[in-house]
Amino acid sequence: MKLIASLTSPFARKVRIVLHEKKIDCPLEEVQPWLPDSHVIDHNPLGKVPVLILDDGSSLFDSRVIVEYLDTISPVSRIFPQEKRALIATRRWEALADGICDAAAAIVVERRRATEQQSEEWVRRQMQKVERGLTVLAHDLGERHWCNGEGYGLADIAVGVCLGYLDFRFPALNWRERHPNLAALQQRLAPRPSFADTVPPPSV
Repeated sequence: MKLIASLTSPFARKVRIVLHEKKIDCPLEEVQPWLPDSHVIDHNPLGKVPVLILDDGSSLFDSRVIVEYLDTISPVSRIFPQEKRALIATRRWEALADGICDAAAAIVVERRRATEQQSEEWVRRQMQKVERGLTVLAHDLGERHWCNGEGYGLADIAVGVCLGYLDFRFPALNWRERHPNLAALQQRLAPRPSFADTVPPPSV
C-alpha cells in the first residue's frame, strides 16, 4: 500500500493517525494536489487527497472510506465500535468533524483568491458552520472522557483532527474559552504518538 497525501490536509491526517494507531506500515507520498503537475487525478478523479493505493494498483479515496478499510485489515486497536448504535454515533461524530473541516478549508481557499474576488458573505457563512459545529460537538461531548463515552476510537480521532486543523489555520479563533470540554479532549489526545507525529508542519 501507499498513501498519497498532503501534510496539511486534516483528512489525510485522520488517515495517518489511524495507520499509526493500528500499527500499519504504509509509505507516504507527499503531494500538493492543487498544483498543475499533480498526479492525484490519476488515482482520484476528484483530484483530492488522501488516496490509498492498494497492492493491486487500485485506489481508495475519501478519508471515511479509507479509515473503514484500514480497520478491516488489521485487528489491532479497533477504531470502529461493533455495536450498531455506537457505530452510527461514531459516523455522526466523524461527519460533523469532517464538515467543520470542509467549511474551514473553504475559507482558506477563498482567502487565497485575489482580494477583490473574495466574498466576505461566503467566508461568514462558512465560519458560521464552524461555530455551530463546535457548539454541537461540545454539547454532545458533555462531561464524557471520550466522544462515544466508552473508549477511544474514530470519533475522538475525527474531532481531535478537526480541532487541530482549526488551531493550524485559525489560531485566533479562541474556541477553547467557549468550549473547555473540547479543550480537555484535545489535551488528552495531543500526547498520543499518533497525534504528536502528524502535526502539520508550521512552515506550511
